Amino acid sequence: MYVAVKGGEKAIANAHALLAKEGRGDPGIPAIGRDAVAGQLPVLVSRVMTEGSLYDPKLAARAILQCQGDVLEAITLVRSYRTTLPRFGYSEPIDTAGLAPQRRVSATFKDIPGGQQLGATFDYTHRLFADPTGDGPTDTGADAVPMPRVSDLLGSDALLEPDRAADWTDPEPADLTREPTVFPMTRAERLQGLARGDEGFLLALGYSTQRGYGSTHPFAGEIRVGEVEVEFDAPELGFPVPLGRIEVTECQMINQFTGNADTPAQFTRGYGLVFGRGERKAMSMSLVDRALRADEFQERIVAPAQDEEFVLSHADNVQAAGFVEHLKLPHYVDFQAELHLIRRLRRDFHDNAGSKRETNA
Repeated sequence: MYVAVKGGEKAIANAHALLAKEGRGDPGIPAIGRDAVAGQLPVLVSRVMTEGSLYDPKLAARAILQCQGDVLEAITLVRSYRTTLPRFGYSEPIDTAGLAPQRRVSATFKDIPGGQQLGATFDYTHRLFADPTGDGPTDTGADAVPMPRVSDLLGSDALLEPDRAADWTDPEPADLTREPTVFPMTRAERLQGLARGDEGFLLALGYSTQRGYGSTHPFAGEIRVGEVEVEFDAPELGFPVPLGRIEVTECQMINQFTGNADTPAQFTRGYGLVFGRGERKAMSMSLVDRALRADEFQERIVAPAQDEEFVLSHADNVQAAGFVEHLKLPHYVDFQAELHLIRRLRRDFHDNAGSKRETNA
């Protein structure tokens, strides 16, 4: 039970003032600007946009500054602001097949059409502090050449499950931001939930699948980072209109599957797609996506990462943070009721214990 708390307005105002003072830091040092955060902390900004479900680098940067770097609080701010925006409709599905990557790597083949493109990555850097003012050479990537997906190369030999069945239709996916969650979910709905899910939670679940808590043996088929065009189908026009370009990270994870009575041995897919630069999140998402497809492949569901309700109900960090942090709020009446109950139970326990001693005597 929640009870209204009266008074304390002055204390709350003072707490806000102190928070602003501590967040400002040394006034002799120039304040960090929104553009600096958006330009120099792109990975952090990408996470806030992805889990906040709103693509706006400058807005995400503003939220990070307002929350003094508290990522979950920034995500909550972005989600809250998102609910105030008018909804004009839905954009067309983005075409990641035509994505011109700034970075494109595959762990399955050394030589792939179009070549490996390292781009900007921490993968080959020493985990040591470096001089932040040093400007080293940059990898601008290869010239624009066709870069078919690795999954398409395997699919041509029927070694990888098709991305859609022969009788597959394209149903309109539900919108988790506007409709209540109902289990079981479609894969499209699950991918929405995973995209909005907490990176750390999905990372832990993805790691668990690699340690044996799930029937997966993954290979990073392909990871791409680049810009794609977003189009909006305006009903009054009758054709899609380009709205602009956004940066995304896509991961195609390839997993072993030994087959069953209906399906021969083949590789299967896990998929992840996030805003901006977010390889770890996209990879974790694709690992969990494949684990949640256990029922499709008649695999035993024995691990947390394979339990749809467990994963999707606990992945949302805004909901999780709210439920945990509400414990800081006043619960005076609740606690007094519990305290009274404990005292009564202890009194009854001691009375019963005394009666037993008298009976035994």
